[in-house]
Parts: sequence; structure tokens; C-alpha cells
Amino acid sequence: MQFPTLFSLPESFWITVVSDGSLSWLVNQILVFWTSNSFGVQTTLGLQVKEVDRLMEIIRHAGEEGAILLYTLADPAIAEAAKNFCQYMGVPYVDILGPITEAIGAHLGFTPSGLPRGAPGRKTALSKQYFKRIEAVDFTIKQDDGAFPKNLQKADIVLVGVSRTSKTPLSTYMAQKGYKVANVPLVLGVDPPKELFDIDQSKIYALTINSNYLQSIRLSRYRSLGITSTTSYSDMDCIKMELDYSSNLFLQNPKWPVIDVTGKAIEETAAVILRIYHDRLSKFDLPRISRRY
Repeated sequence: MQFPTLFSLPESFWITVVSDGSLSWLVNQILVFWTSNSFGVQTTLGLQVKEVDRLMEIIRHAGEEGAILLYTLADPAIAEAAKNFCQYMGVPYVDILGPITEAIGAHLGFTPSGLPRGAPGRKTALSKQYFKRIEAVDFTIKQDDGAFPKNLQKADIVLVGVSRTSKTPLSTYMAQKGYKVANVPLVLGVDPPKELFDIDQSKIYALTINSNYLQSIRLSRYRSLGITSTTSYSDMDCIKMELDYSSNLFLQNPKWPVIDVTGKAIEETAAVILRIYHDRLSKFDLPRISRRY
């Protein structure tokens, strides 16, 4: 008997593998199983990954490819960072090693004797910079999309802008470098949280974008979700109203540098923001004819 297909299989999909070398043979066996099927499997391997920067770079790429992430990371701190960052980026993930270790420990009644990096007695200690990045990523995950406005004062950098102006990927990228970043969406007809205006205004960076470019991004987003109907979210008149609203708000707050993200890579926009950030910390701020970058 032939059963009806409940869903159609894709012609191909991506699997991203991250490992610090532990159980790499098991990951290889899993990949062999999937690549033996009739549809294509594209794989990205990140082997011997032991640094958070490299880990987050791989996860960010996995998100762009729509991949599922498989990881075997013996260091609990890095494994936890992988889980948190996957949740933040919306990347599906499988921790292969963690459940095995926990199950054996629960059965035997004690934790593994292996010492992760940073533990007493281990020669290679984790640096302060490492823990700073972990703390920054954790903070940034919790502060995404305007969550917990009472914590805005704890941020190093606060990004504001309408939807799809790269607030989340920018926050993520800078968090990897150790900066606590919060982002606040600007929604037409909804006042920003009052806490935004109570904090040090030099922390705030405004993001803007060309209306045609923004519409193409939003339409692409809709297509990826299988939405074909036109809504106010992708309607040009509504987009122009949103951008006019945000521009007026930026004019009312002259301390906010305005960065145009149109056609810019995340790294390029982040470099502009961090340059202004460090210039302000060092009290070195050249006068400009325009506040736009």
C-alpha cells in the first residue's frame, strides 16, 4: 500500500555541523545517512571550533542558509552559547553530545570528571574577554525587538528603526564582539517606550533605509514565509509613512546619529556605529554638516 505524502520533501537542504573534535565520527555517520537519500544535502562543516567568535559566525551563516545546526561541543560554556545563539537567530539545532553526557551522569549519579576550559586545575583558562562576550550575547538575546525596556540603561548601544532595517543582525554581530546591544522597533502609531528617552541619549543609534530597498526586503521575507497577498507591511505608501514617522522622530532627537543601511553589509554598518561609539567614549567627536552616515 502507498501512503499519501503529508508534505513534500525539498530538492535540497543545508546541514551545518559544528564540532570541537568530540564525537566527530558520529556526526559523519549522520551525514552519510542523509546524503544517501534521493534529495540533495548541502553541508557546511565547522570542525575544531573552540572560540565563541567563530561559533557565532558559523551560526549566523547557518541562519542565512536556512540550515539546521548539529553540534558536538564538550565545553559546557561554549555549548550553552551555541544553544542561546541558535535560539536568538531562529536556527533549528541539535546538541548531540549534551544529552548523552547528562544521561550517563544521571545514571551514574555524578557529573563528568573532565574539566572544561576555565575550571580550576585546567591550564588553558578562559579570558575575561570571553566571559564579556558571553554576557553581551546573553543580554542582547533578551533585549531583542524592544523586550524589557527597563533594561535599556544597561546597554552599551541601543538601535532604533522600523522593521527590517537590520536591527537584530546588527545587534547579534556587535554582541559577538562584547557589546551589550538592545534594539527598539519603531512602529507607526505606537509611541516608543518612555525608557528610551530616559537613558543616556549618546547610546542611541538610528537606522534608516531607502523605501524601495525596504519594500524588496519585506516582499522577500513574505515569499520566504509563503505569503503572497499584499498587506500594509509591504505596501509602498505605508512604508513611506513609516519612514517619514521615523525620520521625524530622528529630527526631534539630534543626539542620535542616523545610519543609512541601504545596500550595506552588516559588518560595514557595525563599523560605522562602533567608530562613533569609541569616538564618543574618548570625547573625540568631529563636527559634521550632516548627522547621516
